[in-house]
Amino acid sequence: MEQTAGIGQRGNVWHSAPGKNLTFSLVLKPCFLPFEKQYMLTKAVSLGVADCLLSLLPDGQAVSIKWPNDIYIGRRKVCGILISNRVSGSSLSSSVVGIGLNVNQTEFPEWIPNPVSLKQVTGREEALEPLLRNVVECIAFRYGQLQDGSEGVEKLDKEYLSKLLFRGEKRPYLLRGERIEATIVDVNRFGHLDLTGSPGEKYTCQLKELVFLDLAGRQVD
Repeated sequence: MEQTAGIGQRGNVWHSAPGKNLTFSLVLKPCFLPFEKQYMLTKAVSLGVADCLLSLLPDGQAVSIKWPNDIYIGRRKVCGILISNRVSGSSLSSSVVGIGLNVNQTEFPEWIPNPVSLKQVTGREEALEPLLRNVVECIAFRYGQLQDGSEGVEKLDKEYLSKLLFRGEKRPYLLRGERIEATIVDVNRFGHLDLTGSPGEKYTCQLKELVFLDLAGRQVD
């Protein structure tokens, strides 16, 4: 339930108070998944974590996915996910899924821009072992959908898109170092983010090309 070190997207460090949160890795063998569809694994894992959180939160609390796979409650980050894939031929041979979930921690370093924990939202302490089982079971269900083929993949695509943070909202971003105002509209089959700007402007970007900004122009983790 605890890792002594971990990294996130863009090389960020995940901070976790000992004994307060869930920080763990899963090893998967998605040999059925072609290399060009590897982003579907990101969708399945993200939705699994989101499912688990929704089952624990009061009605009306929104859980969303910040592209590609950070999990947010409202506009604050509760979970980070990092997936490392190995390829054999034209398919994935193995995947290591690292997950950091804020559970019972209520104080965070000032350099973390927008953290939140389950306890801060629900007001109650969560037992870590049952929660770990719940998270893994929810991920396993979504992983099963991925294995089901086209029907399961269609469900994952639709639900991932419906939970995408800021989708449909015109917001500021840094795209390849240039500030833009744009609206997230879709994620393509390669996992790249599609946005639209002013009439006639369309953008497609990879992970390291886009930085999320808040409305005041500050970077969103």
